[in-house]
Amino acid sequence: MDYDAVLDEIGSFGKFQIKILLWICLPVLYGAANAVSYVFIARTPPYRCFVDQCEQFESAKYNQDWLQYAVPGSISSGQFVPDSCYKYSFNSTGLTGNNTCVADLFGKQREKCTSWIFDENEVTMINDWPSEMTCPENEWKLALIGTANFAGVMIGSAIFGFLADLYGRRMMFIASLAFMSLTGIGQAVSSSYMMLLIFTLLNAAGTAGIYFSVFVLIIEMLHKSKREMSSVLLNYFFAIGGALVGIIAYFERNWRNLTLWIAAPPIIFVIDYWLIPESACWLIANKFYTKAFKIIQKAAKDNKKELSASIVSQFKGTNIDINISSDSLSQSSQTEIRSKNNYVAILKSRKLVLRCLVLFFVWGTNSLVFYGLSLYSVSLSGNIYLNFMYVSLAEIPGITIAWLTMNRIGRKSPLIMSFISCGACCIIGAFISEDLVWLQILIFLVSKMAISTSFTITSVYTAEMMPTNMRSGCVGTFSTVARLSSLLAPFIPLLKNFHNSLPLTVFGSFSLASGLMSMLLPETFGSNLPDTVQEAENIGT
Repeated sequence: MDYDAVLDEIGSFGKFQIKILLWICLPVLYGAANAVSYVFIARTPPYRCFVDQCEQFESAKYNQDWLQYAVPGSISSGQFVPDSCYKYSFNSTGLTGNNTCVADLFGKQREKCTSWIFDENEVTMINDWPSEMTCPENEWKLALIGTANFAGVMIGSAIFGFLADLYGRRMMFIASLAFMSLTGIGQAVSSSYMMLLIFTLLNAAGTAGIYFSVFVLIIEMLHKSKREMSSVLLNYFFAIGGALVGIIAYFERNWRNLTLWIAAPPIIFVIDYWLIPESACWLIANKFYTKAFKIIQKAAKDNKKELSASIVSQFKGTNIDINISSDSLSQSSQTEIRSKNNYVAILKSRKLVLRCLVLFFVWGTNSLVFYGLSLYSVSLSGNIYLNFMYVSLAEIPGITIAWLTMNRIGRKSPLIMSFISCGACCIIGAFISEDLVWLQILIFLVSKMAISTSFTITSVYTAEMMPTNMRSGCVGTFSTVARLSSLLAPFIPLLKNFHNSLPLTVFGSFSLASGLMSMLLPETFGSNLPDTVQEAENIGT
């Protein structure tokens, strides 16, 4: 059955599609917020040593006039910035009897802190477990929170992707949505670092399940002339969700409250189970013809279209009157067998294996550079919350460029140019003088915009190359492998400790390499979604 012909008749983009998009894209906004909130949860706030000779722990403030006598530090923008982990040794012979902290009270010998005072304007996870999280020797624990986040996305992409192929897009969307919300609440009430680490991994798995089940649901719901909208719409909401985190974090500086504000509200969207239908494309591919025909009839009615006799006859020719849903268990088993056979068929095709290898590298670069630049943004000069919002919103013009070019030029050429543009800007930005702050930020934003363009194109491009019975699983597989590279993203900014240019140079090199490798992929612009491995192999020929 030609599903694209069905979409021709029910309308490419009408009331039916708009209503569904509204209900499934709002949860994506919260999914994006959950995905990047760790940037502020695991951020290092300003902190210094507690100086017991000069202050009471319960009433101590981060900024004090006497700090330059008691704590080593440096001058930045005319202000004294205290060292985080050392203080000067106490010199009892300098006591004046007036309880005033003066220079004579302290020697110049440095000693390690045992307790710390944090900037009262921000509370992150470090405040809750200072003995485990402070000072350079514990920086890896903060980076590990980010790594756990990406590991969770990797696991979630694999699990929910394959489950969506077996049990449907809608079911996995609702399951991952509830899972994300509940594990996010678990993050907020964590009583230990290890508990937070585990819930961070689980929460990220749920966010990945939301993104990929929704992405495939949209791409199978839209006509090929509107297919670009699937990735574009999701990435718009993803960008806005990222900016939302910056806004909430600006007003809510306590990490536990911030997490609750982001994780708790999405639970209400479980009502989508009764508001959105299953993918008719998936139902047809798995021979649930009765359910598929009812959805198609509803879509045609909402869009004020009439189904032709030829489409109706195709459904009648599939024994539509048989209640297939009563045999759903055996159908699921048959689906699993067919999927396994299709994966074996892909491995026997040299052409498809080569494409998959290129896509693995492309997905990996997108993930590493996209998230790496987001993490690196809080290292830029200026207000960290505004910077994060700017970098998140810079994705919107990148997504828009992807949409416009995919509609007019295709997939391949814009993908190549976006990677090359990102790579060039990253490498140029790595060697711009630190005195030219405005130019550094401008180049940085262009880099983020370009990688957003490539990420948007890659999602659509990949789905258009994969057969229906394996589409969600394949997209999930590519994302899973990509997350192996994103596990490194939290650690790449630390390369700045060796040389300032290293982080951006690494991002730029991977982008340029992916641009060159993308030349090996076929163009899919205007092609029907392939239903079989053979059809997938014939794309671009």
